[in-house]
Order: sequence, then C-alpha cells, then structure tokens
Amino acid sequence: MSIKFIKRIPTADEILEQIPLPKHIRTIKEKRDRNIRDIFENKDDRFILIIGPCSADNEDSVCEYIEKLAVVQEKVKDSILMIPRIYTNKPRTTGEGYKGMAHQPDPSKQPDLVEGIIAIRKMHLKSLCEFHMPAADEMLYPENYSYLSDVLGYIAIGARSVENQQHRLAVSGVDIPVGMKNPTSGDLSVMLNSIIASQQGHTFKYSGWEVETTGNPLTHGILRGAVDPYGRNIPNYHYEDLIRITKEYEKLQLLNASIIVDTNHANSMKCYSEQPRIAREVLMSRKYDDLLKKMIKGLMIESYLEEGRQGVGENIYGKSITDACLGWESTEKLIYYIAENL
Repeated sequence: MSIKFIKRIPTADEILEQIPLPKHIRTIKEKRDRNIRDIFENKDDRFILIIGPCSADNEDSVCEYIEKLAVVQEKVKDSILMIPRIYTNKPRTTGEGYKGMAHQPDPSKQPDLVEGIIAIRKMHLKSLCEFHMPAADEMLYPENYSYLSDVLGYIAIGARSVENQQHRLAVSGVDIPVGMKNPTSGDLSVMLNSIIASQQGHTFKYSGWEVETTGNPLTHGILRGAVDPYGRNIPNYHYEDLIRITKEYEKLQLLNASIIVDTNHANSMKCYSEQPRIAREVLMSRKYDDLLKKMIKGLMIESYLEEGRQGVGENIYGKSITDACLGWESTEKLIYYIAENL
C-alpha cells in the first residue's frame, strides 16, 4: 500500500471542545446569521459583499484587514452587509503550490494538517469574537466543515468541486447560505443541478457515520466566468449573460433563487484591477432590470491590505500569495461607491 499513515486527525468534537465558541458570541452569530438569511429570503434588500483575500495565509494580516472592514461596515450598514473572506483551503489545478492554511499553517514549512485545523479554527474564531463578522470559507474538503460549523457565516463551493457528489450531499446538511460556482467550463446546468441536488434531503456517509439531511434552501449560484477549450477566459457577468441565467434559474422555481457575481477569476480575465469596473457594470444591470435586481444579491471581491500578489517567501505583509487582490485603498473606495449606487 503506497499510503503512509502519519498521525490521527482529531475529531471535530475534540477540536470544538479544545477551542470552544463563547456563549455570548454564539448569540451574536445567530443574529448575524438571521440578517444574512433574510437577504437571501428577500426579507431584507441590503446588498451582500463577500470580500477579502484570495487565501488567508496569515492570521495577523487577515484580522487586520477584517478590522478595517468592520469599521467600513458600520458606515454602510443600511445598504450593505459584508461577509469577510477567510479562505483556508486553496484548490490547486495541478496539485502544486500552497494549499491553504488548513494544509500548511506556515506557508514556508512542510504541511501539518492537525496544526492546520487548529490554526483555521482559531483564526475564524478570532474574527468572529473581535469583529462580530462570521466569515466565508470555501468547502474544498467537505469533512472540514464539521471543524468550523459553529463559526462560519457563508460557504462557497468552487468551480472544480461543484459537480462532486460528496460536496452536493454535504451542502444539503448545512444551515447557512452556500454558493455553488459555475464550473470552469462555464456549463451553467452543472451549477443549477448542484443547487437542485443540495436543496433536497439525502442519506449518505459522512465522517464515519450514516447521516440524513433535510436539504439547504439557501443554496444559490455564483457566476465566476469560464475558460474555453483553448484556455481563454470567458466572462459571464455582462447584461446578456445575467438575463439568460436568471431566466433559466427562474424556470426551475427553486427556493430563494439568488446569484452572487464573482468579480475576479475568469470574469476579470485574472486581472484583479478590473474588479471595480465589473462591479459597476453589474450594478448598472441591476438598476436596468427588475428581475436582476431581485436575484443578484451581491458580489464576491478579492482584496487584501496590499494590492497584487507575491511569491511564498517574499514576506510582504498583507499581500496575497495566491491570486492577485485589490489593495485596501481601492477596496474602501469601491465599497463606498457600491453603497451609493445600489
């Protein structure tokens, strides 16, 4: 057998007992969860921004970013609800490179998954306890959810995971909003089928148990652009794209039909500085069409303290080591622009 067993991973119960969520913070999170839920259920017309670093590689810089975000959130609270990105798992197309804090708590050192699980829980907990903002994370590994189930405010299923059966089944047992991205191919039926599957209840194997779920009515779509057979990026945030997908979505009569538009990735042609322009175009489209205004609930934006990206080991504080991000100055201007133009 070519698998080397290194060490046993602690169970979720063991980690939650070791690093518990304080009772008074649990009450704060429940209120914030209701606020987010109300937006997806059309009970609150505020706009959602899922915003932050491409990947959360350093607790200090990530929490400094969220501290700045919390100050701006208070200023725009009547029109915008922000969910900070704390993405602790990073999908790697070729399997090479930094795989996120859950895999490597220190990007310059060897992987340590036990320490990674502890590190990501502590970082999510710090954000929630200090800034009262439940964060978003990507469900790259479905079983990791159980280590963060009491602290997360939002989950995204990535373009490479959205067709995976285990992801769809696991999402059906989650009680917070989960965004299903369109796959890298751009086939919107894959995204829609994932939403259909995860809104139903299922019986399946999870963490060594036979489990039964009731379905997640807050599952929805995320448009992130696509890549054609020749590797060229194809955006799907333009008005015509949005009209087509919202009409197809509406025909299915799914619960809480909603869309988040990802302003980076294939939508920006991997040019992070295009994100403000894309945000402005989406806002214009929402103003022009009532169905778009109803269904497009928010944007996903990649930003950090410093703009651009760096290589692992360059050690520029607050600068992404994965996809390039907007810097804080541009981010703050963009948030105020969005708040004034909804």
